Amino acid sequence: MHFTIKNNSGENIENLMRSLRYHIWGVSNEDKKTNFIRPLEGGGAYPRFHIYLQYNKTTKEVALDLHLDQRRTVYEGAKAHKGDYEGELVEKETERIKAFIQKLQ
Repeated sequence: MHFTIKNNSGENIENLMRSLRYHIWGVSNEDKKTNFIRPLEGGGAYPRFHIYLQYNKTTKEVALDLHLDQRRTVYEGAKAHKGDYEGELVEKETERIKAFIQKLQ
């Protein structure tokens, strides 16, 4: 699920994501988007929420691509995995992120 929000809180984007219980997973080589992940409650590496984030410091807009990784890739070198880009869990997580950031404004 793709959505954009404003970050007028003055908070550093990495700290903001940490407050949402996400941790940085690296930066994509192709599009320079920062990756953040948050495992679902109950521990384990999967399933987990995965966000590709791009932050525009000038406009303070945060573009997020959120999905739910159900499991790791099956084939070595493959990028494809079982991911949910829609659905109740993804929608609830989107609303949680939006509500948290709006509270800080």
